[in-house]
Amino acid sequence: MKNFTIFIEELRFFCIIGVLDFERKKEQEVIVNASIEYAIKKGYLDYAQVVTLIKKSMKKRKFLLLEDALLFITKKLKKKYPCIKSIHLRISKPDILPDCRVAVEYHTNFQS
Repeated sequence: MKNFTIFIEELRFFCIIGVLDFERKKEQEVIVNASIEYAIKKGYLDYAQVVTLIKKSMKKRKFLLLEDALLFITKKLKKKYPCIKSIHLRISKPDILPDCRVAVEYHTNFQS
């Protein structure tokens, strides 16, 4: 069994996310970074499919909290790809505050 890690860096797209009134009406840019460790005997984990899953999930669900988005995506990735050993996700909202970028991250290891 071979261990690998894929990195998704600076995945940018627009979606509805947040609890403030204006965040529920207009899409805002988010930036997703991920590192996903997986063990596989043969083949690979398709990072293009992972990117699509992240984007579609966030656009469809219109999460209130970044924390909820992180937990949902983690669970969905693990279910679709049982070979995943650990996931580290970070979602940033670069435009929500004028003088900084805010982000929340989540990391979990799965038992083999």
